[in-house]
Amino acid sequence: MFYEPSKGHGLPHDPSKAIVAPRPIGWISTLNGAGEINLAPYSFFNAVSTRPFIVWFSSEGEKDSASFAQETGEFVANLVSRDLAEKMNYTSVNAPRGVNEFVYADLAMAPSRLVKPPRVAAAPAALECRVTEVFRPKALDGTPTSAVVVAGEVVGVHIDDAFLKDGLFDTTKAGNVARLGYMDYASVDEVFSMRRPRWGKD
Repeated sequence: MFYEPSKGHGLPHDPSKAIVAPRPIGWISTLNGAGEINLAPYSFFNAVSTRPFIVWFSSEGEKDSASFAQETGEFVANLVSRDLAEKMNYTSVNAPRGVNEFVYADLAMAPSRLVKPPRVAAAPAALECRVTEVFRPKALDGTPTSAVVVAGEVVGVHIDDAFLKDGLFDTTKAGNVARLGYMDYASVDEVFSMRRPRWGKD
């Protein structure tokens, strides 16, 4: 089949999120100027570069995570492991502004080192970030979309030693969780390796 998104797809559910998948989940913790804490999962999340280490998340609308990060200039991106998937889903609740989802989902907080928002204590890894840019992507006609993209440079990285094996982060042991679209998720339970080829060499 072929469809033009602006004209509809004719399917029972929008396939766009299932096509662009799997998408890693950034479990974003933030703090506003009044000291209110927010924790919410974002599957529109990824790394942008390594030097400097920059990640971003995109909020469809001005939700607490985006507004808190803009207000204080900081956020933490926490990794979701398979054993934390249900807790992560709990924190996606449409709670009123100011509700602390750590408390709602019965999750322990741990202090960050270089930023003020707390991190998820049980997360296999967490990235402390300072906001570098906030923008709204534009549609073809030049009008801003409702999406708010927050980019941040990673200034501190926490890794649980239990997930380090021979100096490498063990993705399968962590069971990194990703969003597949609809109500579907996946966790990493198998990996394979390939070396990048070098021109002129076998």
